[in-house]
Amino acid sequence: MSAGAVILCVGKMKEKAYRQMADEYLKRLSRYGKYEETEIPDLPEQTGSAALEEQVKTREGEALLGRIRPGDRVIALTIPGRQPDSAELAAHLQELRTNGFSRIVFVIGGSLGLGQNVLARADEEMSMSRMTFPHQLARVMLLEQLYRAEKILAGERYHK
Repeated sequence: MSAGAVILCVGKMKEKAYRQMADEYLKRLSRYGKYEETEIPDLPEQTGSAALEEQVKTREGEALLGRIRPGDRVIALTIPGRQPDSAELAAHLQELRTNGFSRIVFVIGGSLGLGQNVLARADEEMSMSRMTFPHQLARVMLLEQLYRAEKILAGERYHK
């Protein structure tokens, strides 16, 4: 099974430093397979009401779901999700590939998080930490961990 994944995110990478780091990891990952990043526009935040916030998350979720294919293995990044270490993430990616998932999609929400519509479609939830991070930083952290996982799977040296 070919390596690679899609990182599906709400919002553009606006800060140059984050964009440079993400591009560097995408470049490094290219030797292991097809890794791609897909951004959907974030909507203006509607604060003051949980119902308004939920509407924004639902609309962003509809745009995310429009990029997900029926056979995709969808991993939503959430705070309460499972927290694998680097070796566990590598083993899980290998297991998914062995089980025939050719397209693994990691989904990162916007500043309000992911809507219930996306969480309902997700096959699993993964957490980088119980702490909250800006979605741009979370994206860089995910790319770094995917790179580390690929190095582990290739039997290459990586920093512990």
